[in-house]
Amino acid sequence: MSGFLRVEGTKIVTADDTPIVLRGAASGGHLNMENFITGYAGHETEQKEAMLEVMGKAKFDFFWDRFYEYFWTDKDSEFFAACNLNCLRIPFNHRHFLDDRDLTRIDPNGFKLLDRVVESCARFGIYTVLDLHTVPGGQNQDWHSDNGTHRAQFWDYGHFQDSIINLWKHIAAHYRDNVWVAGYNPLNEPADPHHTRLIDFYTRVEKAIREVDANHILFLDGNTYAADFSYFPVKPYPNSVYAIHDYSKYGFPASEEVYTGTPEQKAKLLRSYERKITHIKAANVPVWNGEWGPVYASEMRNDSNVEAVNSSRYRLMRDQLAIYKTGDPSGDGAPISWSIWLYKDIGYQGLTHVSPDSKWYRHLRPWLDKKLSLGLDRWGRNTDPEIERTVYQPVKDHFVEVIAEKYQKMSYPKTWQTTDYIDRVLRDILLSQYLVWEFAEYFRDLSFEELDEMAASFKFENICHRDELIQHLKDWI
Repeated sequence: MSGFLRVEGTKIVTADDTPIVLRGAASGGHLNMENFITGYAGHETEQKEAMLEVMGKAKFDFFWDRFYEYFWTDKDSEFFAACNLNCLRIPFNHRHFLDDRDLTRIDPNGFKLLDRVVESCARFGIYTVLDLHTVPGGQNQDWHSDNGTHRAQFWDYGHFQDSIINLWKHIAAHYRDNVWVAGYNPLNEPADPHHTRLIDFYTRVEKAIREVDANHILFLDGNTYAADFSYFPVKPYPNSVYAIHDYSKYGFPASEEVYTGTPEQKAKLLRSYERKITHIKAANVPVWNGEWGPVYASEMRNDSNVEAVNSSRYRLMRDQLAIYKTGDPSGDGAPISWSIWLYKDIGYQGLTHVSPDSKWYRHLRPWLDKKLSLGLDRWGRNTDPEIERTVYQPVKDHFVEVIAEKYQKMSYPKTWQTTDYIDRVLRDILLSQYLVWEFAEYFRDLSFEELDEMAASFKFENICHRDELIQHLKDWI
């Protein structure tokens, strides 16, 4: 490696001006926890607070130290590179660097966690994109920003934004000379109801980063969950890539239509992609699809018709890859860069996943079954039909009945239905904040040896591979 990646027109290029396509995945629930990835309920901070109280500090610290160590090692980097993937997106929680009680102090331990992964990837020729997945108050309304409400309060408080500008200035100073860091993803899936505050933030964070680091690319997510660039300035930010997220409803358990690859379905996939890159074409900047990918059925979750469902999901994934193969916004038929969601989990989307024979699955099985039946994971929600019919559907029917139709789309984001908000508040927030204590109880009486075995469930040596998915990604280039 002799230099930094940079932007040239709609291409990302190497130091010698050779175009490069970044192909990869996100490390997922490692330095930022998400409930469906590892199996807890609700939000990361609630989960850890409950676990700390139940386990005590010594065991709590021991478990998380082992978890962070085992989740990503050189063996993961070696395998990642062998999959013909050259870029790892690293989601991280701001609380590794900032204490919400004092947002002015940067904790250096955050760099130790990030450095381990960045340096491991570099040893195997893998670029990294540093993705800030959470901020104080939440940059969006959902669980993956570790937001325990359904409001994105980050946009309401200047002090929150100031603290993140300062954090990014420190991160940029730390990595400014690292050529294996492809760039910085300042906010995952921002959702600013006013739209303009996001642009003000990007303008400020770009200036702050450039004061200490003139070289690294900025990967800027569109507003409303990386889908809307209509408020972005006409003149693009220098050395920046615009990042979309391109999930398809066909790829989720709640989809009412099975994807079979009909011309109509393929046309819908293409329209969705082209709609998201309309402004990117006008701005003449590269597009990076920072997240995409279906949820797969699994016998571990007691899903039915696993083979047929996953055959449909693999077809969907292949057809999306075909779009990205010629999706360059310049229209020259070149490929775009992408990062599939995700690398490792407990069996939903990962290229790899925890084994059903692992300590993690064996010990948490009763809890995971209960969580599934209650539909506590919005991402892979597949509620027990009787619970859905008798508990949640009457509430949803009531809301729809008493709220005039013209008001049902008043709340932002308007892409959410009224029923989505009900699930968010009742299940993802309220019910989960009680049941996270039940999850924590599973760790109460475990010995240090057992806690080590739990964490080791995520070690590369112990995980399973989703071979068909991996092969499709290998064959893309």
